[in-house]
Amino acid sequence: MTLPLEGVRVIEVGQALAGPLAGVIMADMGADVIKIEKPDGGDDARIWGPPFGPDGRTSLYFYSQNRNKRSVVLDLKLLPDIEKLYRLCETADILIQNLRPGVVDEIGIGPEAMLERHPRLIYCSIWAFGYQGPLKMKPGFDPLLQAYGGMMSVTGRPEDPPTFCGASINDKATGMFCAIGALAALRQRDRTGKGCLVDTSLFDSAVHWVEGSVNGYLANGTIPKRHGTGGTVIVPYQTFDCADDLALCLAPGNDRLWARCAQVLGHPEWATDPKFAKSAARVANKTELLPLIAAAMKKKTRAEWVEALEKAGVPCAPVNDIGELVNTPQFAASEIVQQLPGGDPKVVGLPITFDRKRPTSARSSPKLGEHTDEVLGTL
Repeated sequence: MTLPLEGVRVIEVGQALAGPLAGVIMADMGADVIKIEKPDGGDDARIWGPPFGPDGRTSLYFYSQNRNKRSVVLDLKLLPDIEKLYRLCETADILIQNLRPGVVDEIGIGPEAMLERHPRLIYCSIWAFGYQGPLKMKPGFDPLLQAYGGMMSVTGRPEDPPTFCGASINDKATGMFCAIGALAALRQRDRTGKGCLVDTSLFDSAVHWVEGSVNGYLANGTIPKRHGTGGTVIVPYQTFDCADDLALCLAPGNDRLWARCAQVLGHPEWATDPKFAKSAARVANKTELLPLIAAAMKKKTRAEWVEALEKAGVPCAPVNDIGELVNTPQFAASEIVQQLPGGDPKVVGLPITFDRKRPTSARSSPKLGEHTDEVLGTL
């Protein structure tokens, strides 16, 4: 399988999630990604477990985010190793770094210095709070940005405390935006012959996730509140418990689908009642409508509701736990899981296909420094 980024070389100087995620996206799309790791343990994510891989000490988290890469150990506190990184960058198209703010400038691999040496390089910096502003030198982790970025304030039920989203969505979004920016800059270099600086941050990603709430506040000064599983501008658009106490997400996203939903729920009159017939009216009267729907949903099991709603064309989905998700026919059909080479664990692969084929990893995640001699020997 010929992949889109074959022939592109990426140097990844970073650890944890956002930087390595940007790197693994490009690695899976065919780029030669060289991961620079510190000698004393390498990427901190190597030990983030359990669960661990077959060796009993490398985390599954690390396998997932670092497959398909080559590991080179360099001590970037030492000038000779900095010189080796300079020489590596002469062979590279893209550099990704998510070191602690200020470190790259201290050791001489900041964007200005590197772009002066390597004017064709795409230099990608991943920050916690961005390259400007009073918090630019602060480090950051995903939950801190979920808190500071407002996301926790709108997640969860009104009676609960601010709630953390279960996935590291700011890290992952920032890694994806970094990859998007790098590839756009690479396309620009095809036209101009010049590299450029690409900056992304967890803060910007956090603001991006709550853009609807921010836009609303800027328009009318309203501060959004937590509203459980429900939507703010569509009603109903949330989960309900069924007769067997299993949860079902109901999402009739327009008035036509709502009319079908009301029919299935046994209350066709809701579709013509002026308080509920139109979308804006349902939002305005949701405190009256939602308990009525909740009571109706308790009359049948989740499986019975799924069958009836899907037959009527009403969008709905069971609230699966991870085990239920992995055992669904759709999960199997997606073929999104891949077995890493060499008997290493199964991991979720790239959520992109090319010509209806999903890229697989030619190599597993690297042992610390596994490719140091191989890579540096070519300089």
